[in-house]
Amino acid sequence: MTYDIAAIRAQFPALTAGSAHFDGPGGTQTPVPVIEAITDALAHPLANRGRTTAGERNAEAIVAAARQAMADLLGADPTAVVFGRSATQLAYDFSRTLATTWSPGDEIVVTRLDHDSNIRPWIQAADRAGATVRWADFDPATGELTPDDISAVLSERTRLVAVTAASNLIGTRPAIAEIARRTHQAGALLYVDGVHYTAHSLVDLDLLGADFYTCSPYKFLGPHLGVLAGRPELLETLHPDKLLPSTNAIPERFELGTLPYEFLAGTRAAVDFLAGLDPRARGSRRERLAAAYAALEEHEDALRLRIDKGLAALDPITVHSRAADRTPTLLMTIDGRDTTDAYRHLARRGVDAPSGSFYAIETSRRLGLGDTGGLRIGLAPYTSTEDVDRLLEGLSEFLSS
Repeated sequence: MTYDIAAIRAQFPALTAGSAHFDGPGGTQTPVPVIEAITDALAHPLANRGRTTAGERNAEAIVAAARQAMADLLGADPTAVVFGRSATQLAYDFSRTLATTWSPGDEIVVTRLDHDSNIRPWIQAADRAGATVRWADFDPATGELTPDDISAVLSERTRLVAVTAASNLIGTRPAIAEIARRTHQAGALLYVDGVHYTAHSLVDLDLLGADFYTCSPYKFLGPHLGVLAGRPELLETLHPDKLLPSTNAIPERFELGTLPYEFLAGTRAAVDFLAGLDPRARGSRRERLAAAYAALEEHEDALRLRIDKGLAALDPITVHSRAADRTPTLLMTIDGRDTTDAYRHLARRGVDAPSGSFYAIETSRRLGLGDTGGLRIGLAPYTSTEDVDRLLEGLSEFLSS
C-alpha cells in the first residue's frame, strides 16, 4: 500500500514554517481544501437556512452536506448528527438533558482513563439529580481499561456509562463493543468520547454499539467544533431546553442558535480530504474512507514503531503508553528531568511536542504523575520519517545537555 507522504504534506501550508508537529492530539494542522471550503462558504451569500434566497439555500446545502459527510465518517444516520461548539459543550448539554431522567439512587459510571470533558459533566449532572457516581479504574502498569473493569461497577441502578474510545493521554483503546454489550445488558446507555479515536481509526457506530458518540473535526484536519452522533429513535425521546420558536425536529432541537456554516463547510472538506488519503481507492465516500484509514494506520504504525525503538535506546525515558491496542500517541517522562524543559528544548529546535496532562487529569494522577503529566508525542496524517528522526535527535540532545 502506497502512502504518498510528500503529496499529503504539500497540502498543509502550516508545514512550510518548518516545525515537526507532534501536537496533533491537541489539534491538527489544516490542509488547503479545508481552508478553501471555509473561504468559499464565506465568499458566497449566506443567511438563516431556508429555500427562498440564495443565502438561505447555500446555508441549507452546507448543513446537509456536513451532516452526510459526518454520517459517512462515523457510520451513522445523518438525521442523528448533532453539531455543537465543542465535544465538551455537547457533553454538558446532553448530561443536563439526560439527568432529567435520573432519580436519587441511580448510578452513573465514569472512568479514570477519560479526558475530564467526559467525566466532570456527568459528575456534576449526577450531583444535581442525586445520583451516585461510580468509578471504573484502569491498570496503570499496562494502561488497560477492560470490559471487566466496567462490569465491576455496573448494577441494576446504572443509567449511563461514559467512557473513552481512546485515551488522549496514553492512547489506550478499550474494547468498546464489548463494553457496550455489557452496558446495555445492565439496561444503561453508553456515551463514548471518540475525540481522539476518530483521528486514527475508522468509526462504525453500529459495531461500537455506542448510544452517543462525540468527536471534534479539528482533531482530524478540520475546523474547531464538536459533533455528536446518536440513534434517531433515542434522540427522539430526549427533550433539551430550547427556545420556543426553534424547531423541535431532530437533530436541530439539540443545536442552540445559528450553526457556523463556514466551519461546517470545512468539516465536509476535511472528511473528503481524509477519504482521499489513498488516491487509488474507489467507490462511495464510506468505502474510500475505509481504504484511507487502512493506509493511515499502516503509515502511523510504522512511525510509532520507529519512535518506540528510538525511545527504548534512551535509558532515562519511561513510556507510559503500554496498552496492546492503542493509537500512535505516547506519553513519556524522564527520570530526574522536567518534561516541560524537554518541551521547550524541542520547541527551540522546531519540534512541537508539548508537556502536560492535557485535561486527562484523572489518568495522569492514576499513573502517579500528579497534575503534571508528561511529554506527549502524537502522530498525524502529515507526520514524516524525517519528523520522527528530528524528534529523537532532539530528545537525545536534551538528555546529554
